[in-house]
This record gives sequence, structure tokens and C-alpha cells, in this order.
Amino acid sequence: MSERATAIAALNERSRDIFRTIVDSFVETGEPVGSRTLSKRFGLSLSPASIRNVMADLEEQGLIYAPHTSAGRMPTEAGLRLYVSGLLEVGRLAPEERLAIEARCAAQGRSVEQTLDEAITALSGLSRCASLVVAPKSDIGFRHLEFVPVGAGRALVVMVTEQGLVENRIIEVPAHLPPSALTEAGNYLSARLAGRTFEEAGRDIHAELAQHKAQLDELTTKVVEAGLAVWSGEPKGASLIVRGQARLLENVGALADLERIRSLFEALETKEQMLKLLEVANQASGVQIYIGAQNELFGLAGCSMIVAPYQNSREQIVGAIGVIGPTRLNYARIIPLVDYTAKVIGRLIG
Repeated sequence: MSERATAIAALNERSRDIFRTIVDSFVETGEPVGSRTLSKRFGLSLSPASIRNVMADLEEQGLIYAPHTSAGRMPTEAGLRLYVSGLLEVGRLAPEERLAIEARCAAQGRSVEQTLDEAITALSGLSRCASLVVAPKSDIGFRHLEFVPVGAGRALVVMVTEQGLVENRIIEVPAHLPPSALTEAGNYLSARLAGRTFEEAGRDIHAELAQHKAQLDELTTKVVEAGLAVWSGEPKGASLIVRGQARLLENVGALADLERIRSLFEALETKEQMLKLLEVANQASGVQIYIGAQNELFGLAGCSMIVAPYQNSREQIVGAIGVIGPTRLNYARIIPLVDYTAKVIGRLIG
């Protein structure tokens, strides 16, 4: 039996009810709650004195604390972790919430980045938290590449990776380019990139073009070079998108909370640190929950993160999506939001 399971088993039914009510009140208001309020407001069939005795036991176990002298009680970070891991009843998404996520993400013709941006914008709005996503790494193998004419002097580059991700980029090409040149350029690059990363194949292709070993005419060569320039300019490794930071400032009452949020903003700007999210997501399947000091990415008390990996059609983890906010998140509602959004993204990009 795990340490948390043992701690939960040690609580009798009365203690669990009171502890759960204290946490629910904290999530709703962010304020400490006293025994008299618990007795009146939440309909516990116990006297304030009996509730105080139970609260004293919970405080001794490190599950609740008094932020001020003679104040009510609030859950500690350890208490919140115990609550989330063993006592939380996760809710179900309303049909309109599912539809909102799907509709926001499902527009045709978007790149992976645009789809992810729409997904976390929807997630931020529904959760009223900052949301973030780690986009797939770019050092993955190619499966296919082709050029599609979209107008005079322009072409769409469509790249499909081995993991089933589709990327689109617009490039400039010579005016009045015959369709055959685009087809030949796509076939040339597909043959040399298939099964290899850009880093692996790029140098060989550039060398072949420089030494005029490729049997391509001048116009086709320019298309190939334009396509190579697009992908060589892409950032290496995974990238991070963050939306809804301003929501972290909502309902900030205390100066200490404001300072904590400012520190969190700084952490969100440190993208190298934040990209560890993908490593976190790879450690286990499903939704991961990090509360307060448990979250090594921030080392900040008072902040929580809920993150889930998303997969491609081969069930390979290619990224992660989540929300971040104060520890008094509505975990019962946000956990299924994050989980469902991750599944929608996986289905769309796969």
C-alpha cells in the first residue's frame, strides 16, 4: 500500500468528510474556513466543538493548517495531493464542453502549430487558467513531401512525418513555374528524406545540388532549395506555446499571491525549463498532476500543473498539453478537460 493510500485509510469517515469539505471550500473561495462555518454552511451533522477536534487531528497529520492566528483552516500542499490522489471524484465533461474543444480544434487546412494554438486557447477559456502545450519535436523522420501550387509565384509545401504529423508551409517559387517542376522537386526530396531526419539528409542533399549530381533543371532546383530553406529555418527540438497568462491574475487578493504569479510568469518565459514538460509526460501515461513544491519545474509553493501527453496514430507520445494556476484549481473539472483535449489533439494530428 502506498504512503498516500495508507494516509487515506487512516482517516475515518468523519475525518474524510470534514477534510473533503475544507478542500472544497478552499477551491471555491481560496479562504480559510472555520468549524462554525463548516457546521452551518455545509450541513455537517456535528457541533463546532466536534469539528474542531477533527480539524486538530487533521492539522497534526499535516493535512490542513491555519494561515493566521485564530483563523480557519486551509489544506496544505500535502493535503491537496492526498485529496487529489485518493478522495477526488473527477467530474464528466458536459456535451457542450466537448463540442467546444472539438470545434475549436477541428478546422481544416491548419498546421500542427495552429491546431495546438486553438486547442490551448479553448482549454484556457474553459478552465480559466493559463494553458500550455509542447509541440512535437522537429527532429523526427520524414515520410513524404510534396509541393502544391497555390498561385502565381507561390507553392504550399506539405510534409508528412513518420509519426503521422502533417506540416504545411507557403514558399516563394519562380513565376510561371510548370506543375511538372513541382512534382519533380517533391519526388526528389521525398526519395532522399524518406525515413531520415532533416539533419541526416539535409547535408547530403545540399552537397548533391552543389556538385550538380542531381539530374534537375534550373527551375526544379530552385524549388528544391526553397523547400530546404523552409525546414532548415525551423527551430530544433520541441517548442512551447503558452496562452491565457492573464487569467492567472484573476481573483488575486493578497500581495503574496501577486508575487507568486509574477514569479510564475518568469518561469513561463524560461522556455528551456518549461520544455521539460515533455519529459514529464513521457514518464507515465495519462494525466499527471503536480501540486506546489512537488512540481520541480517551478519550485513554487502555491502553484499547480495538470498535464497530459498526446499521441500520434502509432500511439507514440509526441507532445504534452496542460494548464497551470494556483493550487486551488477546480481539479474535478479541469482534469477531464485536459485529458479530453489531449485525446482530441492526438486524433487530429494522427
